[in-house]
This record gives sequence, C-alpha cells and structure tokens, in this order.
Amino acid sequence: MALTEQNSGGGGGGGGGGPGNMAAFGEMWSVAKSSLKRGDVAMAIGILIVVVGLIMPLPAVMLDMMLGLNVTISILILMVVLFIEKPLELSSYPTILLITTLLRLSLNMASTRLILTQGHEGTSAAGHVIEAFASLVMGGDFVIGVIIYAILTIVNFKVITAGSGRIAEVAARFTLDAMPGKQMAIDADLSAGMIDEGTARARRKELEDESAFFGSMDGASKFVKGDAVAGLMIMFINIIGGVTIAVLRHDMPVMQALDTFTKLTIGDGLVSQIPALVISISAGFLVSKAGMGGSTDKAVVGQLTGHSQALALSAGAVGVLALLPGMPILTLAPVIAAVGAAAWYMPRLRARKEAEEAAAAEEAAAAGGMPGGGPGAGPAPDEPISTALSIDLIRLELGYGLLSLINQPQAGSHRLTDQIKGLRRQIAGEVGFVMPAVRIQDNLQLPPNTYIIRVKEIEAGRGDIRPNMLLVMDPRGDAMSLPGEQTVEPTFGLPAIWIEPGYREEALFKGYTVVDPSTVVTTHLTELIKDNMPELLSFTETQKLLDETDKEHQKLIADVVPGQITVGGLQRVLQNLLAERVSIRDLPTILEGVSEATSQTRSITQITEHVRSRLARQICDANTNEMGFIPLVTLSPEWEQGFAESLVGDGDDRQLTMAPSRLQQFITSVRQTFERHAMMGESPVLLTSPLIRPFVRSIVERFRPATVVMSQNEIHPKARIKTLGQI
Repeated sequence: MALTEQNSGGGGGGGGGGPGNMAAFGEMWSVAKSSLKRGDVAMAIGILIVVVGLIMPLPAVMLDMMLGLNVTISILILMVVLFIEKPLELSSYPTILLITTLLRLSLNMASTRLILTQGHEGTSAAGHVIEAFASLVMGGDFVIGVIIYAILTIVNFKVITAGSGRIAEVAARFTLDAMPGKQMAIDADLSAGMIDEGTARARRKELEDESAFFGSMDGASKFVKGDAVAGLMIMFINIIGGVTIAVLRHDMPVMQALDTFTKLTIGDGLVSQIPALVISISAGFLVSKAGMGGSTDKAVVGQLTGHSQALALSAGAVGVLALLPGMPILTLAPVIAAVGAAAWYMPRLRARKEAEEAAAAEEAAAAGGMPGGGPGAGPAPDEPISTALSIDLIRLELGYGLLSLINQPQAGSHRLTDQIKGLRRQIAGEVGFVMPAVRIQDNLQLPPNTYIIRVKEIEAGRGDIRPNMLLVMDPRGDAMSLPGEQTVEPTFGLPAIWIEPGYREEALFKGYTVVDPSTVVTTHLTELIKDNMPELLSFTETQKLLDETDKEHQKLIADVVPGQITVGGLQRVLQNLLAERVSIRDLPTILEGVSEATSQTRSITQITEHVRSRLARQICDANTNEMGFIPLVTLSPEWEQGFAESLVGDGDDRQLTMAPSRLQQFITSVRQTFERHAMMGESPVLLTSPLIRPFVRSIVERFRPATVVMSQNEIHPKARIKTLGQI
C-alpha cells in the first residue's frame, strides 16, 4: 500500500502531466488571460514585443505577418485622420507616431538580420512580402529600385514631413501665444453671462488640450525625420554588408551578390518607407486641419466647390489649354466636362438642399404646433410664462455696426466684454458690492452705430459712436484742429471729434484726450451704473452682502439685524449712501453706526446721517483734491437759519416748506458760485449744518447732481480744509 502510494506520487511528479501540474498550468493561463483583458497590460506586452524584436531574430513567416500589420496600421491611421471632425479627436497621435516608428525600426532590424544571414540563398530569404515589393516596384532592375526608393525618401523627408513639421511648429507657437487672450475671452463671456461655469470649464479644458497637442506634434515630427535618416543608413549597411558577406564567405559573384542584396534591401526599404510615407501624409492632414471643421471631404471639397464662378473659369482655362496645337483634346475633354458640370450643378444642389431644409423646418414647426401633427410630432413645448416676468437689471443693446467691438475690435483697443469685466471688478472695489452681470445683445432696430444702455428694462442712456475711429477731446475746452467728424461725447456732453486712427500720435502730441470706441461705451456705462446704483442694490443683494461678510463680523450682524433694524431698513440706508456715491465697502463701520443711531431714532434719514458721520474719514478722503485739502463752499448764516426755520414735522415726516421764490433764489446763488469756481478749475464741496444737509442735497441734486454736500459732522478732525467762498 505504501509502495503503491509512493509510485503513484513519483509518477505524478516525474511525468509532468499529473493533476498538480495541470492545475498550475491552468492557473497560469487564467492569470495571463485576465491580464490580457486589461488594455494597459496588453499595450505593455505589445511594446515589449516590439522592443525585443530589435534584438531577437524573427522567422520569415513572422516578419511577413508583422510587415502586413505595419501597412494595415498606417492605412488605418490615414483613414481615421480623414474622417475625424477636428484634430483633438486624435490627440494621441504623437504617441501613435512614436509606436509606429518604433515598430518600423524593429522590423528593419529583423529584416536586416535575415538579409545578412540568409540573403545568399535568394530574394525570398527575408520573406515573400519584401520579395513581392522588390519585384513589383523595381521591375527586375535594381537601379530603378534605388531611384524610386530615393525619390520616396526625398518626398517623405523634404516635402511632407518638413511641411507638416513646420505647420506643427507654427501652430504650437501661435496656440501658446493666443492662450492668455482666449482665457480672458472665456472669462469675459462668463462674467457677461453669455456662458455658464460648466461651458467655461469645458472651453478651458479644450484650450489646454489644444496647446498640449500642438506642442507634442511639434516634437513628434522629429520621429519621422529620424526614421527617414535611419532608413537610408540601414539601406547602405545592408547593401555593403550583404555584398561583402556573400562574396567573402559564400563565394558569390560580385554582380550576382550586388543584384540580390540590392533587391532585398530596396524591397525592405520600400516595405518600410511606404507606410512611413502614408503616416507622414496623415500627420500633414492632421496639423493642416487645425482651422477647419468637419471631416476632410466636407472641409476641402465643400470649400473648393463652393464657388461656381471659380469652377466655370477653371473649366474654361483647361478648355483653352486643350485647344493648343499638340494637346490631347480628347483626353482632356472628360476633365473639362466634369468641372463644367460641377460649376452648373453645385449651386442648384445647394439651393435645393437649403429649400428642403427650410421646408422640413416649417413642416416640423407646423406639425409641432397642431394637436394631430403627424406620427411622432407632439406639440411644441410652451415657454414658461414666468420667463416673461424676468427682467435684465443691466442691458447693453448694440446696433449691428458695433458688433465688431465684441468680436474683432480695432488694433490697439480692447474687447468690450473685457472692459466690462474690468468695470465690474473696479466698481466692486470702489462701491462695495458686485454689480449685476451686463447682458449684451444686438438690436437690429437701432441705427448701425447706436447703442442703448437699459437699467431694469428702461432706457438710461444712448450714444452714437464710430467703431473704426477714435474719439478726441480737449481737456482745456479749446477748439481742436484735427480733421474729423464733429460730435458730442455721450457721457458728459463735451464737444469732441471722431478721427482716423492714423491721427492718434498727432492728437496725443497736442495734449488731447484720445479714447477708443469701447472705452466710450464703458465710460458711459460706468456713470449710468453709479447714477442708478441705489436701484441695483436689491433686498437680495443686501442679504448677500451680509452673508458674505467676514466671520469675525457675523456677531455684529446678528446683534444689529434684525433686532435693531430689518434687512429692508438697512437696504434703504445703503441706498441713501449710494445715491450720493458713498462707498458701502466698509460694512462693519456702517453697521456700528446703525446700531448707535437706532438707540435714538427710527428715522432712516437720521440713521443715514449718523452713519455718514461715522464714515467721515472715508468721505473726506474721497473729496480731497490733488493739493491735499478739501475745497469748501459754506452756507451763510442767513441761509442756514432760513432752511432750519422751513423744516416742519418729525422723523421721516420732516419736510422742507420754503417758498418757491426763495428756493429759486437759492438755486441761482448756488449755480453762480459753483460755475465761477469751476471756471477756475475747482470742484468745491458744499458744507452745511447736519440738520439741514439732507434737504439741501435734495435740492442741489436736481440741477447739479455731481456736487457733493457735506455737513460739519462729516469733516474728519485730521482732514485739511480750505474755504473758497460762501453762498
């Protein structure tokens, strides 16, 4: 029993076919099978096989199969390049180029080994594929083969590869140079509300992929150049080495050895050079397709046949050529007929196609709008009625002549969307909250060079500009001596001239202010937004300001809102400040002032006045001139007393009851005083007592809205002041 078990175990171990070995083999096979199912492992094994082929010999049958695979891969790559819509659909092309180059070099090494070791046996020593290429192309004469091989190498190396490499190099450089501008354009479209965050992210990703692709293609073209040089060197090595070995070792006649090894070498070179040429052609198609959309037939054939006049003239030119003495007119007749027929047929085909598409669209629209519009045609989805209730807070409407300000502005100027993006950032820093996005749209009902700015769907301002000219103004107010179109600057109503860009340097030399059309629109938009800032500060924006305040001030917000003042009350206080262009960026100080004032009064006007006194440093700094002091014009004691005696009521019910004739006298005095100082280059501040300041401001803003009215409580102790006059 023991002997039987021993023999059984020994037989199983020594025979190699026992259950244990079979199980081990099955386990190894399952591991290999599962590994091959993984793409990365299969790719790694394939590359490893190619690298091993550089060292290990291959039989002729295996070489034939690999050469056929090489030709198949090259044709596949060319077909894929012809059918893709845009180059980024084959972003792995540089890697593919490296792999195919490595495969060709590996096959060259394997064929070289067979040629040198077995070439003396005949032209089939390196496989039947190489023999077939040699006999087909060379026609039995190795000199013809050498010439054809040299021509193919020159065409590949000097024409196709050099051209596609240069295109890739220039495309990579310009793509990288244009990347910052494209990023800014994406950000501008995002800030203007034209696209959402997901679309912007996708465009940025496509931009990065495009720059990486052309950068890689710039370097990948060196693979093809190196492959061509290596092919030439391998050809000379095979011929010289093969002839030497055949003559010295195998006693072959020199001419026979030269004929045999030249055929083998040229056949090997052609088998490798033709796929290399095909891949070079595909690389040329790929990099030259950067600016086109659609497959190659749509991009090339569609554009070439898009002009019937060009086709007709081409047919006529070839027809005249065919009439020359000695020209084969019968041979050229089919070409002339085909081009002429295309010139006659293509416009009618396009017109018919457009008519069919229009009819199909109308039919679909009609079918969709009827209850029984046909099989599969349901009623068109109605637009929600709620969309009619939404309004654009800020909208810029452009005539069709001004669309170039968005798409392609003139040299030396910025895109309008970029300037609006900068404007939003500037206003956020100056005023203290982010203004709503500006919606830009074209309006075909406007004159070509006219724009309209709407605030909450209501026209706030309009202007007429020249998109390809420059606006010139004289800050001194003198007459300007430049050729151009006289006009009025739309923002401040100043006299100006539209000039050609060529006069820019002359205008700057004369000290004039020169602005481009986009800046004119942006300046107008800035002033209108600042004038309408109180309306843009909605309840939602006020709540957003409170929510986005720093964490260390959240306790202050919780104590003040809504215990001492509601969000709506705080909104009114902030609107009062914005109405006089006082920044609300220092929101904690404003809340502290509100907290102090609400313990004494519930009047929004009095709360606002107390907050202004807390913002004294900020208000004084905003009104300090270049000389470092605040220019002041004060009210006389008579006017102070007159205003104080004309106030009736308490709190928010307090109002001014001054006689109209007395008010007109006050308006005349203020206008004359401030115009006199304006002629001297001064923009003084009107200083009043705290009690009457809101009422004086309500009168002054009706005829001089830019005049600042301050009270004595708003003069900071460290501020320097200078009294210029008295009303």
